[in-house]
Amino acid sequence: MRLSAIFLRLAVFVLAAYGTFAAAQITVRVIEERSVIAVQETLADRGFEWASVLGDGLQVILEGKAPTEATRFRAISAAGGMVDASRVIDNMSVTDSAVIAPPEFAIEILRNDSGVSLIGLIPAITDRDRLARQITGIANGQPVTDLLESADYPTPENWRSAMNYALRALELLPRSKISVRADLVTISAISDSPAEKRRLETALARSTPDGVRLAISISAPRPVVSPFTTRFILDTDGASFDACAADTDASLSTILAAASKAGFSNKANCTLALGAPSRTWGDAVALSIAAVGDLGGGTVTISDTDIALVAPMGTAQATFDDVVGALENALPDVFALNAELPTPPEATPEGAPQFTATRSPEGMVQLRGRIPDDVTNGVVENFASAKFGKRNLTMGTRIVGDLPQGWSVRVLAGIEALSKMSNGSVIVEPNRVQVRGNTGNTDATGEISRLLIDKLGQAADFDINVTYVEQLDPIAGLPTPEECIDQIKIVTENRKITFDPSSASITAATQPVVDEIAEVLKRCGDLRIKVAGYTDSQGREEMNQQLSQDRADAVLTALRSRRVPVSTFDSIGYGEADPIAENDTDEGREANRRIEFSLIVPEPIPDEPTTLDVIAQDTPLEETDPQEAGSE
Repeated sequence: MRLSAIFLRLAVFVLAAYGTFAAAQITVRVIEERSVIAVQETLADRGFEWASVLGDGLQVILEGKAPTEATRFRAISAAGGMVDASRVIDNMSVTDSAVIAPPEFAIEILRNDSGVSLIGLIPAITDRDRLARQITGIANGQPVTDLLESADYPTPENWRSAMNYALRALELLPRSKISVRADLVTISAISDSPAEKRRLETALARSTPDGVRLAISISAPRPVVSPFTTRFILDTDGASFDACAADTDASLSTILAAASKAGFSNKANCTLALGAPSRTWGDAVALSIAAVGDLGGGTVTISDTDIALVAPMGTAQATFDDVVGALENALPDVFALNAELPTPPEATPEGAPQFTATRSPEGMVQLRGRIPDDVTNGVVENFASAKFGKRNLTMGTRIVGDLPQGWSVRVLAGIEALSKMSNGSVIVEPNRVQVRGNTGNTDATGEISRLLIDKLGQAADFDINVTYVEQLDPIAGLPTPEECIDQIKIVTENRKITFDPSSASITAATQPVVDEIAEVLKRCGDLRIKVAGYTDSQGREEMNQQLSQDRADAVLTALRSRRVPVSTFDSIGYGEADPIAENDTDEGREANRRIEFSLIVPEPIPDEPTTLDVIAQDTPLEETDPQEAGSE
């Protein structure tokens, strides 16, 4: 009995142990399955579908290929949020990283009255010392703040071209912001006047680099127009503006909408300007133009707050009264209307008096027609001489009494109007002034209109037909820098600038050569030019170098005396260096004694650092300086 009890107890113990083990196994399996499911759901919810989850008892094993090390870490953290982090086994790998893309090289350059600042990233291969010298030279004594960083990556294509162009632009623009990328240069700048804006835009367009896009925005202060004038005409030739000024964009839109309704279909050369007499300027002008349309023709001149409306000859009195009455009641209070219904002029036995002034394309001026007396004739001649030059003036006037009142004023106004054109004619009659011609000034029509209104009054009847010709524009018609140098080469092709022996005095015989070179340079605008002097090899080298320097300086002084702007010119003497002929013959020495003109091009940003002795790269253009006694 005792043995059976022992075996029974042992069996119960074994059975209990087996049951406990089985229960533990089941519990572990349940925990494992639930842990794996929980981690899998969490990873899926967080976008880690690439990860797989395996269970090994109480351990959770993560496998798969993570796109980045950071993503792998986030997957581990997500799993650790569902089960104890000590139970998470990391068997994940990370995908091989792609080649890191190089950074974008870019520079922001800001220049103002306080100096120049640079910030951005440039290639490590850039010669920083040379770039610093260039910027310092452009800053012209003002402080330079260099915040540039560098990176050792390949230099992008067109980076050098973009940088060189940006530096040229920076030199031209004292108040500017320039953004440089390899494929794009963005320029924002402020100019002193609309004319200066056009000059800068032309200069920048003349040196556009290949393969680089440009975005140029140059602003200019609005001009002050006085009197603030708009003149609208509707006749058999259609609708047109002789002058057009607006104070705001909204005002301009209102004016052009009214003009379009009245029949105007051309491009209006209207000026956004300062000086409007009232905030209601646009409304007053639009109402006045609408009145001209209602009359079926005529002219309206709005000068400050005075409005002069001239109806077409033959307009019915009732129509005239209705339109003028409606306009008077609709105009803002500050504006005053003077309306006129012209009557046909009375015929005279000798015909209407007339004065004609013509200007040829060569600048020759002829004055013909009637003048009231000798004193007035002298005044007219002197005034025209002051405007056009006495040598260019031919007088064909005749003294005739009994001319209309104010005739002298009309004649002088006509001459001044002619001076606004490159060529053309002005016909002055008692009741009308006709202006015809060509000009290189885009605002010539407006200027002539304001002039005639100021001199003859708002009700004056005049007809202006002036054509803008780009070739006559002193800015748009500027030759390129290369064309300028080519023109100098033509001038000096068979002639040289010569000097007295062993002297820096330019001979009298070659003064005309300097005159012609000066005329070329005056037409070229702002250029950076080097005037270089050379001698032959006779004499001591130091003396030759000094003589060549003195002669280059003498040429620069001669150009300055001829009113050539030489502030951007350099004069350098090279002595007997760079001979173009042998020095053992008289002909060779004669050829080597010379003056050369060349363009100064901003130093390019090199692909590799190099040591250069000069800051500018020169493209020599032969000019000659013949009988230069280089070492005579």
